[in-house]
Amino acid sequence: MDQQKFIHESLIESSETKIKIETECSAGIIEAVKLLSEAFSGGKKLLLCGNGGSAADCQHIAAEFMIRLSHDVQRPAIPAIALTTDSSNLTAGGNDIGFDNVFARNVEGLGNEGDILIAISTSGNSPNVVKAVEKAKSKNMKVIGFLGGSGGKLKNLADLPLIMPSNNVQRIQEGHITVAHIICELVEQNLYG
Repeated sequence: MDQQKFIHESLIESSETKIKIETECSAGIIEAVKLLSEAFSGGKKLLLCGNGGSAADCQHIAAEFMIRLSHDVQRPAIPAIALTTDSSNLTAGGNDIGFDNVFARNVEGLGNEGDILIAISTSGNSPNVVKAVEKAKSKNMKVIGFLGGSGGKLKNLADLPLIMPSNNVQRIQEGHITVAHIICELVEQNLYG
């Protein structure tokens, strides 16, 4: 394997995906900024769920909102909770009510009308994320889907599906975190200048 060629092709593919995100997702990103800014202005919170690398992204995104992303903006905390970080909760839920229900149970306990759920699934078909979205909708929460490929089942369940224009899981995940950073920074600017 020509490793230099592999590096080059990976970086080109990543760059091309991000250029497609600008073309295909900018309107959705702007709408997500609006939804989140309005929710936070109204005293609402953000919940996030996903599996594997997407679980790590939930934790990362929640930290950016809670602490801050831009060091140019001094601001109070923005309420965001990753539903992926409490090992006791996840293992008890997986054992007692089934892994497909762990995020839905947390949405049931923590989510309120007007809150927002960011549901992250590269395929759009993760059963536990789908159930969390269904629970959020039943509680009159708004759902932003961070998805990939065709968008899967979540494309039609989310209020705002942000579908990364790739079928490559790595590129989808890179797109998710890039879009999340853009959204967080724009929300910070909207709320705190």
